Amino acid sequence: MVTTTYQVQGMTCGHCVNSVSAEVGALPGVSDVQVDLASGRVTVTSESPLDTDTVRAAVDEAGYDLVGA
Repeated sequence: MVTTTYQVQGMTCGHCVNSVSAEVGALPGVSDVQVDLASGRVTVTSESPLDTDTVRAAVDEAGYDLVGA
């Protein structure tokens, strides 16, 4: 298992957390997604390292921006 932390900008509420969790959690190989709303950190556990562009696309689909990756 691989755990990677991403920084997501624009999340302000529980709905934001649910949207990001659902989109990133639907990626192949992802087993867990933890979102810290206060810091904007999204910690993803997956079977193997994820392609950053794939994660960025999932976060974008949820309506937010992946930053610093």
